[in-house]
Amino acid sequence: MQQRFSESPHAPRQPAMDAALLRDRIAQLQDEHHSLDTLIDKMSGIDDLELRRLKKRKLKVKDTILLLQLQLDSDAH
Repeated sequence: MQQRFSESPHAPRQPAMDAALLRDRIAQLQDEHHSLDTLIDKMSGIDDLELRRLKKRKLKVKDTILLLQLQLDSDAH
């Protein structure tokens, strides 16, 4: 069976982000999430297309926060 390059046991691994860097990035994303939330509240009913775009971005930011928190938790163990 042929292996893809990314699955090669000899491929160099990306180093895990340092815990402090993860916490900093999580804090930045939480700030962005809060800012998006505030902006969405102010825009309600003004521009539906822009509102949907902002809500989609907010969900992406939240997903990224959760993934980084999981990585931080797994690195702690």
